[in-house]
Amino acid sequence: MSYSPRSPNPNQSDENRRLYNPYQDLNIPAQTLYKLPTSPEYLFQEESIAQRRSWGENLTYYTGIGYLGGAIIGAGKGLTEGVKAFEPADSKKIKVNRILNSCGKFGGKYGNHAGIIGLLYAGMESGMVAVRDTDDIINSVVAGLGTGALYKAAAGPRSAAVAGAIGGLAVGVAVTGKQVLKRYVPI
Repeated sequence: MSYSPRSPNPNQSDENRRLYNPYQDLNIPAQTLYKLPTSPEYLFQEESIAQRRSWGENLTYYTGIGYLGGAIIGAGKGLTEGVKAFEPADSKKIKVNRILNSCGKFGGKYGNHAGIIGLLYAGMESGMVAVRDTDDIINSVVAGLGTGALYKAAAGPRSAAVAGAIGGLAVGVAVTGKQVLKRYVPI
């Protein structure tokens, strides 16, 4: 049995009523209402010329990837630390609690550290692109070097220099590896 609305006045018939269609006067076919653009839309024309992410997208991407990666690695370390902390008299509930607590402790800590490194790297790389007006490997390596040095600057100049060298070397290897994969591995 289907529902049929009744008129409030029982003496009035349904013959004098019609359903309201809000689109009847538009005279536009329904297919053209939902045709969305297939190419990305840009606010400024110069953004459409560059074949790279904007500084904001870059910042969000590297910070997010850094935090997620750090949180996963930290959760793995927390899992091992939680299992090491088991005592023979612990119940199953206490063991699960130990694991969850240590995963949360190390996951958040490592995630925050890696997210800050990603934030620094994205800012420096975008700054290098803006200053040099070109996007190449040098920008990435200098940004890695600067990120490592700035991240460990509070530990002293020697630690900053070592961390900067490690950061520049790591980014150089990553960028070179990406270029090698693009060139020699068919997709």
